Parts: sequence; structure tokens; C-alpha cells
Amino acid sequence: MPRAKDLCHPETVRVAASYQAEAEKIAAELAAIAATGMILPGSITQRRTRCGRRNCACHADPPRLHGPYWQWTRKVAAKTICRWLTADQHRDYQAWIDNDRRLRDLLARLETLGAAAFDADPRWERRPRTRPGQPPEPE
Repeated sequence: MPRAKDLCHPETVRVAASYQAEAEKIAAELAAIAATGMILPGSITQRRTRCGRRNCACHADPPRLHGPYWQWTRKVAAKTICRWLTADQHRDYQAWIDNDRRLRDLLARLETLGAAAFDADPRWERRPRTRPGQPPEPE
């Protein structure tokens, strides 16, 4: 069976060299993230809290709050999920969260680049104009 042509391949759709170079830079950064192996969505925040003891220094003026405590938070199905972390876990998982943020940024850049390359396709200018509501004529 003959192999189908890969329509997403850069040789099939001509893309400007600047777009291709930027896409290759993004791909290299994505590969670096993939090499680390892990991403973790959400965020880690530092919390300081008050306890329930009335005579504790955390209730003084000014208060000396307990902590710092580290809390990981993320949304799952529109619900907030939280976990308390140790200082070791904070150090370990912060890199994973940084990877997640970087990955989302890279994907957004890649989508923007793809949309720009799509809009720059010269074949858009060759199409004959049609009346609204009518499909374009096949080439």
C-alpha cells in the first residue's frame, strides 16, 4: 500500500525560512523539556498561618505567623485541588511546574507561528473570489 503524503511536513507546505528557523528553536526547547521527563500543572505558594491557640505569638500585634509552609494548587474539573508539601518536595517539584509553564508558553508560540505561516501562504491570493455563502471552486 503506498504511503500517504504527510501534509504537515514542512517540505509539503512551503514555509518561510524565518518561520522554519523559529519552529526549530521551539522544537529544541521542547526536546529539552522532554529530556527532563516531568511536568506538573499548577502552582506552589508559600503560606504562613495562624493557629487556634489564643496566647500564641501568631495572634499578637504585629503577628508572627507560623510557617513557611508550601502548598501546591491546581484545578481539576473546575475544582481546586491543594496539597501541602515539605521543603524538599517544594525544591523537587518547582522545576516540574516551571517546565509546565515553559511548555505552555512554547506551545502558544508554536500556534502563533503556525497561524502566521498559514496566513502567509501565497495560495490564498490565487483563489478566485466567490459570492458569500458559496463554496470556493476546486482547483
